Amino acid sequence: MTDAYTRFVRSAPGGLLAKQLGLPRPSRLLRRKDRPAPVLGPVVVLGDSAGADAIAHRLLEDGADVRRRPDELRSIGSVLLVLDEIATPADLGPVVLTLASAMRSLAPGARVVTISRPAGGGDASGAKDAALAAARGGVEGFLRSLAHEMRGGATANGILVADGVGLDAPGVVGALRFFLSARSAFVSGQFVTVSTSAGSATENPSLPLVGRTALVTGAARGIGAAIARTLAADGARLVLLDVPGAGTELSRLANELRAVPIQLDVTADGAGERLVSFLRERDLTLDVAVLNAGITRDKLLANMTADRWDPVLAVNITSQLTLTDALLEAGDVLGEHPRVVSLASTSGIAGNRGQTNYAASKAGVIAFVDALAARLAPLGGTANAVAPGFIETEMTAKIPPLTREIARRVNSLQQGGLPVDVAETIAFLASDEAGGIQGETLRVCGQNMVGK
Repeated sequence: MTDAYTRFVRSAPGGLLAKQLGLPRPSRLLRRKDRPAPVLGPVVVLGDSAGADAIAHRLLEDGADVRRRPDELRSIGSVLLVLDEIATPADLGPVVLTLASAMRSLAPGARVVTISRPAGGGDASGAKDAALAAARGGVEGFLRSLAHEMRGGATANGILVADGVGLDAPGVVGALRFFLSARSAFVSGQFVTVSTSAGSATENPSLPLVGRTALVTGAARGIGAAIARTLAADGARLVLLDVPGAGTELSRLANELRAVPIQLDVTADGAGERLVSFLRERDLTLDVAVLNAGITRDKLLANMTADRWDPVLAVNITSQLTLTDALLEAGDVLGEHPRVVSLASTSGIAGNRGQTNYAASKAGVIAFVDALAARLAPLGGTANAVAPGFIETEMTAKIPPLTREIARRVNSLQQGGLPVDVAETIAFLASDEAGGIQGETLRVCGQNMVGK
């Protein structure tokens, strides 16, 4: 799904014209179907901490071509900057400047990942080391700026590992695998925090969700259908939910994926209880719940009415509250270590003109998963959200042409994402390895230049 402008500038005459005029020239992003290898190598690991040695050893065990010096390579596939032991801002320079000398050697579609500790926190008394906090905070500013400088479809992302959590924790390994792979093609300039050592290693990386049952709401089309197909490809058994009006598309997709369909309006009275009854009748236990159902009813607030405001809040956030309440209160329809992944939006982070209702609902989702994470933690479960930016869907195709074109270009990758980009990120957060990631909202926006 490539837009007309991108097709033109990727042609020889179009590329020459765009170069002469200084216009965006978006690179082709390699996704899993294009680059199934888990890591683009060679991988250079920078840093002299014990954690850097452990990460290098782990990558070697996974079969990666690992180097510790970039100057011996003409082409570099991936770079890891392991900064877990930096104590002052001056500690950044030796590692960062080693990468600086290697930037021109990065291959198209390269990956740069930082591994560091969060800037917050303190000792037992609550006191903070100012130099330590400044150094750790500096990593975040460096990484976000670096992501804007990447070229050729390359990305830069960071993993923040909470104090007391080892770099060998499942969440760290899982996040590293995700960021280094082609599955993260439209994720750049982002951080994910691994807050605990919970989770478990994936026994079969090619089928990380085998033996798991996943619910996807709003599954009949668009991003929901892409989520369903991606989870199925990762081995999950699926329960696909959508409104009765989407019954034909839902049945077709369920037949394609050998999934169990359920036609249900998530805003109807008793929707949660009806879902629980449906699962019990079929002896189904959910391991993953992807709360994707969502709608828009855009208008400036001056023209906003209840018939536009209320349905958006009801579908986008209230239904998530009622469904999760029903699943948790039932007690017998959730498996061990359940995963909940909700669909937020960059509109809920930065706001968007004409979307006060939509942004309110999606900001609510971000706060919701943070609260739900604490509720699921005693069960060994997690709750996280994915916030898409501009994704090429039927909905965004209805945006006025000029606005749509601007939305495509105002990110570091200079193009819209695809539904599969959102789906791949959800599949990662649904995996066993992501057990140490709690209450996070991971943006899938190509580093859209809005918000934080």
